[in-house]
Amino acid sequence: MSRIAAPVAILDKAIVRLLPAVPRPVVRRISNRYIAGSELSDATHVVRTVNAHGKLATIDVLGEEITNEEETRVIMRAYEDVLAEIDRAGLESNISVKLSGLGLELDYELCRANLTRVIEEAARRGNFVRIDMEDASTTDDTLSLYRGLRESGHDNVGVVLQASLRRTVADVEALADLEPSVRVCKGIYVESPEIQFREFKEVRANFVRAVDAVLDARCYVAIATHDEWLIDEGKRLVRERGLTRDEYEFQMLLGVRPDLGDALVAEGHKLRIYVPFGAHWYEYSLRRLQENPSIAGYIASDTIGRILHPRANGTR
Repeated sequence: MSRIAAPVAILDKAIVRLLPAVPRPVVRRISNRYIAGSELSDATHVVRTVNAHGKLATIDVLGEEITNEEETRVIMRAYEDVLAEIDRAGLESNISVKLSGLGLELDYELCRANLTRVIEEAARRGNFVRIDMEDASTTDDTLSLYRGLRESGHDNVGVVLQASLRRTVADVEALADLEPSVRVCKGIYVESPEIQFREFKEVRANFVRAVDAVLDARCYVAIATHDEWLIDEGKRLVRERGLTRDEYEFQMLLGVRPDLGDALVAEGHKLRIYVPFGAHWYEYSLRRLQENPSIAGYIASDTIGRILHPRANGTR
């Protein structure tokens, strides 16, 4: 680690340790740029703005803190409402689901039933569901559910694979017969070094290998990153294969590096923005920042910049 990087990393971790003591209104102010809001109407407004700037969206209902079966059904019904709203408002958006919110940690069959209902409702409306990936304890069950759904004839569903995991390229190869739609991301969960690459360059290298493997399998790839080097590598890989813009896409988080997103759109690439909303915004904000201290540092510096230079912020 460089002399500059080490103090920055220490500062990021210090910011994370202070987060639980930060008043909720302050956390809300910080997270406003990265979370659409608490209500579906908030997500609708943000997605309309995203679409107006030539970008697609994927809407996520925040709700990983599930403790009982009824709460999973609340999340399931919330996704049905999102799908109806996408139709009603004419939004260019699909949805992304976290299986913990649909009950994966409570009961596998409960989760399967809830997920199937969401996917069937999306299919009825001509929409698509992306199954998000969570920590490594859920990977096998997530991929098992995905395979079961695809083998049952559900084609409007894709999955996420994390480049930080050592198993990811092998997972791409194991799924190849399904011709899956795969979002490749770095992954924010901290796992044991036996199953996870920890070095920055290793994660980058495995990200490129994973995207390459998805494309070699003639599958649709969503390249989800804010890393400029990886974006350039993604461009190279799709260019070398002569792919059209409808055969791949880039993805980014709401409010993160919008300059890069605008540049991708200007170059003619398809870009999808991840738009989370829901009542669990506070838990989501703390968890994401604690899992990835570098984001805490980025948000802190970005927030200070927005306070010092309010006219430079624009709209999201």
